[in-house]
Amino acid sequence: MGAVGASIVLTVSGFDLLNSTLALNATTPKPSGEGHGTAWIEGVAILLCVIVVVLVTAGNDYSKERQFRNLQEKIETGQKFSVIRDGEAIDVPVSDLVVGDIARVKYGDLLPADGFLLQGNDLKIDESSLTGESDHIKKTVESDPVLLSGTYAMEGSGKMVLTAVGVNSQTGIIMMLLGSGKPGVGGAEDDSTSTSSSSSSSSSSSSSNSSSSSNSSKSSDDDDGLSAKSVLQSKLSKLALQIIYCGTTVAAVALVVLITRFCIEHYVRDGIPFSIADIQMFVKFFIIAVTILVISIPEGLPLAIALALTYSVKKMMFDNNLVRHLDACETMGNATTICSDKTGTLTTNRMTVVDSYINGNHCEGQDNQPHGSALPGNTTHLICEAISVNSAYNSMIVEPAKAGEQVQQLGNKTECGLLGFVQKLGGDYSVIRKNFPEESLVKYNEDFFRCTPSTHRGSV
Repeated sequence: MGAVGASIVLTVSGFDLLNSTLALNATTPKPSGEGHGTAWIEGVAILLCVIVVVLVTAGNDYSKERQFRNLQEKIETGQKFSVIRDGEAIDVPVSDLVVGDIARVKYGDLLPADGFLLQGNDLKIDESSLTGESDHIKKTVESDPVLLSGTYAMEGSGKMVLTAVGVNSQTGIIMMLLGSGKPGVGGAEDDSTSTSSSSSSSSSSSSSNSSSSSNSSKSSDDDDGLSAKSVLQSKLSKLALQIIYCGTTVAAVALVVLITRFCIEHYVRDGIPFSIADIQMFVKFFIIAVTILVISIPEGLPLAIALALTYSVKKMMFDNNLVRHLDACETMGNATTICSDKTGTLTTNRMTVVDSYINGNHCEGQDNQPHGSALPGNTTHLICEAISVNSAYNSMIVEPAKAGEQVQQLGNKTECGLLGFVQKLGGDYSVIRKNFPEESLVKYNEDFFRCTPSTHRGSV
């Protein structure tokens, strides 16, 4: 509940208590003819309404905060990483990693911390999330042993010693720069990016003049409050203020008219002297004015926005888009220009077979590729066996854990696209690889543009 809503609730409660007290202690019956036995009903009803409003608002805030906390806890504990402790390899949550841990890195892993490579076996890292380059970087102990968080292990395996975790890692530093505010101020994590710039300008001005720094800091705080709102929220806040001003004016006019009319009719026309019971009438006039003010406040506007954004966020979660800040949807809806690197942004980093030439038949388009039943059995067997054996054995396709999700491609994306073609033909590359276990592999050579696997056929 905002400051305006809280002050109005307190005002209504105060006048209601005063009105109930005067009604119960009045020595004369009310002008409306009500007896003292029912005078408390109106006051109790108002108090019950206030209690319901406060409890519902508090319950909504508590529920939203609990959901965010559960979501954050799920994110922190959901991802695990393999480390070696006491000589045993165990999987621990990413939040429990500490500096000095020996972590095991294998293909497909998302590195959760920074560290140095201790042992590597043809380890290649995808650093496109940091640099934007799609080329995999080969990591060795001698030449390039630095491993950064937020990158993916695409080939090989290795062991690393952790040197920076959490907010001190590369990903943590980037997130702090994107979402941090002024240092030393509580709640800096939720400030917008503009807070950082306004804080910097305030800090720089303090070195020249302390008084100007104080003024700059005050204006910076005001700017932060404005910049924290989205475009739609700013417009609705402005509209709400205008409605509140009109409602306040109408409430004040109504209060003056009611008091003036009562005084003229009661004291001037009828000549009745002032009594304690008249105070109750004045209190009722104040309650009427406050009621007009409460009705004029558009409390439904923020609620409508919250409901619409909550519905949008839930719909986006089905598309694997997790939005923590509700106003991010509306903010992106007002974006007119997005400047971004094309690598990993305009493309999905997924490969599929879209063109093939088999047995004299040329098939174009992803949906027009042949199925296993459309080819002779020996042709299908030969294609599946050739692709499965002549691709890296650490390249694989992982089926989705939930319905509606896409398959996950681990390893070389081109080889994963070919393995997907094998599955479309009705083959199973994992069974074929078991029949042809890999003996050795000559890694891809940039001079000859090929890699050479060596397999054991056995009795096949």
